[in-house]
Amino acid sequence: MDILSPCKRQSTASSPFSLRETLARWRSLSTGQTTSLRDRHPSTHLPAHSPTPLPQMDKLESMRAFTHVVEAGGFAAAARKMDLSRSQVNKLVMNLEDHLQTQLLHRTTRKVSPTDAGRAYYDRCLAILADLEEAELALTRLHQEPRGSLRINAPMTFGTLHLAPLVVEFMAQYPDLQVELVLNDRRIDPIEEGFDITLRIAAEPPGTGLIAHTLAHCPLVVCAAPDYLQQCGIPAHPDDLKQHDCLHYGHRSQDNSWTLIGDEPHTVPIGGPLCCNNGEVLRAAAIAGLGIVMLPDFIVKQDLREGRLHPILTDYPPPPINIYALYPVNRHLSAKVTRLVEFLAEKI
Repeated sequence: MDILSPCKRQSTASSPFSLRETLARWRSLSTGQTTSLRDRHPSTHLPAHSPTPLPQMDKLESMRAFTHVVEAGGFAAAARKMDLSRSQVNKLVMNLEDHLQTQLLHRTTRKVSPTDAGRAYYDRCLAILADLEEAELALTRLHQEPRGSLRINAPMTFGTLHLAPLVVEFMAQYPDLQVELVLNDRRIDPIEEGFDITLRIAAEPPGTGLIAHTLAHCPLVVCAAPDYLQQCGIPAHPDDLKQHDCLHYGHRSQDNSWTLIGDEPHTVPIGGPLCCNNGEVLRAAAIAGLGIVMLPDFIVKQDLREGRLHPILTDYPPPPINIYALYPVNRHLSAKVTRLVEFLAEKI
């Protein structure tokens, strides 16, 4: 679903590590973790020899290079992101593999991907780098004001109806921000496309590997125009929807069904003359009498009040949907991201 006006808020918070704890975890990664990776993934060992010691700062830069290569899927893209040459990034990763005596990446002419050991090491590197950034940001965060560029992605209808005025209000509080708000209804990769924060509306948080902060949730409403109900009848049970035209959010290639909750869940396959990935289009079609629609209550609240739409199957409400703020691990303590998430959690 692409929009909602939530009524209840939840929030999650991460517990910051102390600088001492962070450095201890960093040291453990370069010592004990090396052994466990070799034991766990013997097929990816490099030729046995004494590991080449890396200075701590070089090791940190090598870890950053390795994570960028994994995320970008190649050395050239990682080099552009780090503002280094391809050979410099390659050397950093090779030094890291030599130090660990473990192959971290599969390299082909078309693609670079992590080995099993590399995937495990990548997850640890993300945590270590985030902890180090957290330790540094914690020293100055109280004195920071959001500034610089802030890229936000959100669904089209939710963005125009609800997010846009909130972003304007947020910018008035922090005039040193330059915001780029991108609204569309396609699924994007927030890391690949460089967004600082992405808003998603769904029943469950997307499994993207990003931090997901629940901002709010809101009920869905099943409804139709009075003219349609007069012509086709009013469904009394979820199974009756099989005999009706239903206007579905999504694509025809999907397994289209609606789930309604009564004494037990009822998942009903539905079909109709229109499917669309935009809630405003579905609302207009329902008002025109094309069929039954299931939308967040705030989209249709005024139409229900003024009689353009009529709620049905009220004893079988759909499960609620949620709005999530998603952001990369390495930005969860950025002042601009943190303040925006706090602001939206309060306002939505």
